Amino acid sequence: MTGRLLYLAAGAALGGYAVHRFNRARRAMSPGGLADRVEGQVSEYRGALRELNEDLADAVRDQEAELLRRYAPRKGRRALPAEDTARDRARLSAER
Repeated sequence: MTGRLLYLAAGAALGGYAVHRFNRARRAMSPGGLADRVEGQVSEYRGALRELNEDLADAVRDQEAELLRRYAPRKGRRALPAEDTARDRARLSAER
C-alpha cells in the first residue's frame, strides 16, 4: 500500500511538472511571449549602445582637447605642432 502511494505521489509531481513546463513553453511561443523576449533583447542592446555612445563621446572629447592643446594658436604665436617628429621634418624638407 505504501509503495502505491509513493508511485501515486511521484506520478502527480511528475504530471504537475510536465503541465508547468508545457504551459511555460506555450506562453513563450505565444505572440505576447515572443514580444516580451524581443523587447528584453532590444532593451539590452539599447543599453549597450548607449554605453558605447557615451564611451565614444568621452574619447572624442579627450582627443579634441588634446588636439586643441597641441595645435590651437596661443596669444601672440602662430599655430605650430607641439611635437615635431623626424618623419615630419623630413617630409617638410622634401617638399621644399
